[in-house]
Amino acid sequence: MSEKAPKSMRLHIGIYGRRNVGKSSLLNALTRQQVSIVSEQAGTTTDPVEKPMELLPLGPVLFIDTAGIDDTGALGKKRVEKTRKCVERTDLAIIVATGSVWGSFEEEMLSVLSKQKTPVIVAFNKADLEETPAETIRKLEAKKLAVVRVSSITGEGLNELRQAIFAAAPADFLSPQKLVSDIAGAGELAVLVVPIDKEAPKGRLILPQVQVMRDLLDAGAFCMVCREHELKDALKSLSRKPKIVVTDSQAFRKVCADTPDNVMVTGFSVLFARFKGDLAAMVRNTVAIDSLKDGDRVLVAEACTHHPITDDIGRVKIPGWIRQHTGADIKFETYQGHDFPPDLKDYALVIHCGSCMHTRREMLTRIMQCEAAGVPITNYGLAIAYSLGLFERALQPFPEALEAYHRARVK
Repeated sequence: MSEKAPKSMRLHIGIYGRRNVGKSSLLNALTRQQVSIVSEQAGTTTDPVEKPMELLPLGPVLFIDTAGIDDTGALGKKRVEKTRKCVERTDLAIIVATGSVWGSFEEEMLSVLSKQKTPVIVAFNKADLEETPAETIRKLEAKKLAVVRVSSITGEGLNELRQAIFAAAPADFLSPQKLVSDIAGAGELAVLVVPIDKEAPKGRLILPQVQVMRDLLDAGAFCMVCREHELKDALKSLSRKPKIVVTDSQAFRKVCADTPDNVMVTGFSVLFARFKGDLAAMVRNTVAIDSLKDGDRVLVAEACTHHPITDDIGRVKIPGWIRQHTGADIKFETYQGHDFPPDLKDYALVIHCGSCMHTRREMLTRIMQCEAAGVPITNYGLAIAYSLGLFERALQPFPEALEAYHRARVK
């Protein structure tokens, strides 16, 4: 990946700690750049500061410098809330403390991160000025935490901290889930159906389409791209049948009709349900569409913050297909970006976009939040395929997910 790797594909490393423990100084020392403003005045960092960079041998990462977890007052409370919100997209956390202080704030932060199953490194900063009690280090190491003594001023311990980051990187970042190349591998052919409509960025393709192409190219697979009304002619022009056809979910009905039964079909959004989330869980949850009734509230969550158009997929098309499928008068509400309601219990269903702009960690966190609230969560492609009666065909490339669907139907 290049330095311009999408933010969602970078390892997100969150830096947490009290005010004035040197979080920003440590980030500047790690990146060898003046990324964050540094001051002796406590509370200098207010909003999270992000710094994308290459951290070899890991590759593309995104450091997030956060406000102090001990901030006070009305504004301080809001800063702490923003800091806690960053936890949802943090793949790996560094808790920074001063050389001699480890107390309730640090323990609380550690508890929050542990609940998210986020790997944690403890960095005792200002090692040139303060000693860290051996007993404190022993207690933290007993919890299987990597502990490093560092100084952002002298550089002491920075190499050890980098090594700890490499060692703690989550396995799913080092060996990520394939998008489609495990289905259409080297020498095989995939046809991608890419509608060019009002929501298609002028002169560009949307991120899921580009990432699927790159995944196929990396695997040595062949890739043909066409629009939905060109698919029939495209398939006729081929000397062999493709292994799979992948379509924008909005064109599911036409693409399934124009693709021979002996060729697998799925959607970009379905691929991303597996790539960014938990496909089997979302498949099981999709059948909840059948239980929707008059007056139910459905949350539509979008990772990006695009300006909606007349036929917007999340605000117009999906609500229309689901109302047609259920015959129910359902209320749909939309959240965008990193915003997500803290209280989900009043929703009957959450329908999420493919989450190409979010990290896998953030998507999995949202799935966990929905499960904790007892609210089923699915995504755009799955909801569309189900509402149109094309669910089993869209799941044909994923036998385990198809089996999960059959088990859910039996219940």
